[in-house]
Amino acid sequence: MKNGKYGFGIIGLGMISSFHAKAIGCLDDAWLVAGFDMVPGRAAAFCKDKEGVVPYDDLDEFLKNPDIDIVTVTTPSGAHMDVALKAMEAGKNVIVEKPMEVTVERIDRLIECARKNKVMLSGVFQSRFNEVSRLVKKAIDEGRFGKLTLCDAQVKWFRSQEYYDSVGWRGTWKLDGGGALMNQGIHAVDLLQWLCGPVKSVMAFADTLGHERIEVEDTAAAVLKFDNGAIGVIEGSTAVYPGFLKKLEICGTRGTAVIEEESLKLWKFIDETEEDAEICRKYVDGVEQRGGGGASDPASISFTGHARCFADVIRALSTGTEPEVTAQEARKSVEIITSIYKSAATGLLVAL
Repeated sequence: MKNGKYGFGIIGLGMISSFHAKAIGCLDDAWLVAGFDMVPGRAAAFCKDKEGVVPYDDLDEFLKNPDIDIVTVTTPSGAHMDVALKAMEAGKNVIVEKPMEVTVERIDRLIECARKNKVMLSGVFQSRFNEVSRLVKKAIDEGRFGKLTLCDAQVKWFRSQEYYDSVGWRGTWKLDGGGALMNQGIHAVDLLQWLCGPVKSVMAFADTLGHERIEVEDTAAAVLKFDNGAIGVIEGSTAVYPGFLKKLEICGTRGTAVIEEESLKLWKFIDETEEDAEICRKYVDGVEQRGGGGASDPASISFTGHARCFADVIRALSTGTEPEVTAQEARKSVEIITSIYKSAATGLLVAL
């Protein structure tokens, strides 16, 4: 920590790293110290227009930089573990992009390493920090929905064949960890289980219907049974043209909310209050959708959610508490998705 600011370093300087850099740059108590990438020249290119940011193509040298307090990991998903382990062994706190890793076993190795080295390990699930997500969470926790009955998530997006062909690791089990669910749909899966509670079992179908030369699914659907008795459906695809906004429907015996990206499309309860009317005026009536959310363009996401996520990690470090998205929390969506894959492969109901 220097001059009251936490120093950040970024590992992996592909597309998502620019969002991390922008998020760090808008925080008063953070500064970007350095960037690392194993591809020669990529770090220099990344840091060229960022005054004072040091480029590295040697990970060990990067991790020796004493100004780095927090490392964010934005490598391909299946390459998160190795670099995150090295960072934590070097005494750095680590924030890992979604998914934290491609199997729960690999995530468990990260959790144990963080415990052993007494550093913080957090995941990136920025949808939890959206205002409407937190409104719905609060209402559920207060019992306003009554008994939850149907809880659904839809990620019907579009990615061209060129999207998969342009980067060798995309669409592979080893480095992507999965397809439409593990890569694109995981934010919706995380939000669904965060809002509605633990998942008890899943039954699923998955297939590759709209793309060639990929190993993973581009279309999947799963039925879920939650611990609280509710039933849910997850639909995920990158083969739906032109691509639609991420959508969650949370339904109960006394109320329903429909979230579309960062907007509310419906907020309705049997026992309505003055606050409900204000929420509808602010988030439903006449409110334009905020951003495309990546429905057809992976670069169209906003960095503000990342900024909120990073700010929460700084808050946790400053107060000696846990971040909202702990590694254990980040593990949950990966467990659900890998269980969906197991069900789709075996044709069986899979218990979590």
